[in-house]
Amino acid sequence: MTDELKKARQIAEFALKTRSNTSKDVKQFGLKSVIANQILRKYGRNKKAKRISNVNLIVPSQGIFVDKALKVMTIPCLKLKLCYHFSGFEKLNQIEIDEEYAYVTTTRIDANLMENGKYIGVDLNATGHVAVASDSETGKVWKLGKEANHIALKYREIGRQLQRQGKYRKVKQTKNKQQRLIKNLNHHISKKIVQIPKAAGKGIQLEKLVNIRQRAKTTKSFRYSLNNWSFHQLQKMVEYKAKLQGIAVSYIDPWYTSKTCSKCGHIGDRDGKYFKCPDCGHGDHVDVNASFNIGKPVSHCVLSIGHSCKDRDLQEGSTDTPRMATPGMMATIEPTCFSGGSMSGAHIDD
Repeated sequence: MTDELKKARQIAEFALKTRSNTSKDVKQFGLKSVIANQILRKYGRNKKAKRISNVNLIVPSQGIFVDKALKVMTIPCLKLKLCYHFSGFEKLNQIEIDEEYAYVTTTRIDANLMENGKYIGVDLNATGHVAVASDSETGKVWKLGKEANHIALKYREIGRQLQRQGKYRKVKQTKNKQQRLIKNLNHHISKKIVQIPKAAGKGIQLEKLVNIRQRAKTTKSFRYSLNNWSFHQLQKMVEYKAKLQGIAVSYIDPWYTSKTCSKCGHIGDRDGKYFKCPDCGHGDHVDVNASFNIGKPVSHCVLSIGHSCKDRDLQEGSTDTPRMATPGMMATIEPTCFSGGSMSGAHIDD
């Protein structure tokens, strides 16, 4: 594909200079119009693009024939046949080809949604562990993504040093690297979060964090962590990965999830990352306590199931058996379905 890739680069540079989006204007380069049109649209319409780095051959779905029986994709305009080994897709959208790889975009078939009213609770945090997941039936807890805050603080300091030296291009490169590292970490965290309910046959329950950056009361030292918290990206990754596995995802109001005792339902005391209930004496890590509250069944939404107060680490199980609270000691949280509306006005205590 070396010659075709050279032609594709010439067309991209032409599109950048002229902002043309008609294949007639690039006939002289000799690239098939079905591919040339895609390159013109990509670079001609991108007003922010100033220079070209790498240009791939972009083949739309109408230029591809798929034989699902033989698992072969044929691209007539390039006289190219590609074997594939993946399955479960509804249609093939496009293929991008470079010197080594073919990047295939498909529309996947949704798995049958399994919804039984049982959930793994997931508490998302700006500091400490990015996500804390728990199973209220077994008392098991998973703490994920502790390195995220370290990455943010490390690259903040690097950025400050580069700014003082006037190396502003390096500052931007450093920021982009930080974002790539966090995105990669979120992929690993979301994958693990989806694996947990899949093995347990349950859904996932998260907090609906709406306008938290505007509404949360924070100190100056915490503001950087809050503004660099990629909770929305992580939630979206969890949503689409869960959807592919047929796992239900729901959201609840985050109101007092960290300050409500998951054992008796009373409002407790929070001191940093430690929670203590003055009524029943239950103590635990505040994020673990919140995750158990978040994972309460939607059917009755009662903050009532207890667990061990031991500070558990990743994949470490509980040493006690969760129990239901006694009558008269229950606080409720209102659930919001996966496609629910906003929760503006909710109190955020995390």
